[in-house]
Amino acid sequence: MALWRAYQRALAAHPWKVQVLTAGSLMGVGDMISQQLVERRGLQQHQAGRTLTMVSLGCGFVGPVVGGWYKVLDHLIPGTTKVHALKKMLLDQGGFAPCFLGCFLPLVGILNGMSAQDNWAKLKRDYPDALITNYYVGCCPVCCYCLELLPILEGTSVLSVPCSMVCTLY
Repeated sequence: MALWRAYQRALAAHPWKVQVLTAGSLMGVGDMISQQLVERRGLQQHQAGRTLTMVSLGCGFVGPVVGGWYKVLDHLIPGTTKVHALKKMLLDQGGFAPCFLGCFLPLVGILNGMSAQDNWAKLKRDYPDALITNYYVGCCPVCCYCLELLPILEGTSVLSVPCSMVCTLY
């Protein structure tokens, strides 16, 4: 609990910095989990460059974009009732998520040095699965509950967790 309170204090003092650093950290940890537990690479075969790329994406793209989106979303649909949370979730998942993934996936390809043709082919192949996975994670009751608390959590990265999970699966 003390760690959470310290996080909340830091968030209140420096919301943008904390949002960006949290998104980068979550994506870095997500990549480490993916490499070690899912892919079972072991420490010797761990691709540190890939982890650093994910941290960079989190800090430079995911954190600012998702953090900004949730501020816009809270202004578009103010309120903290369950109905407001459901509306926010529907707008988030129906409008923002498809666009975000359509930008994020090619950006990963570019940072991994893929050619435009290979990147386009990978996007066409992986986009539907990534979007469906996002819907499984993003339309869950936890996300709806977090959206209900959005004014309290504004600027936090609690809602970056589903995004980070989808990014890890990619």
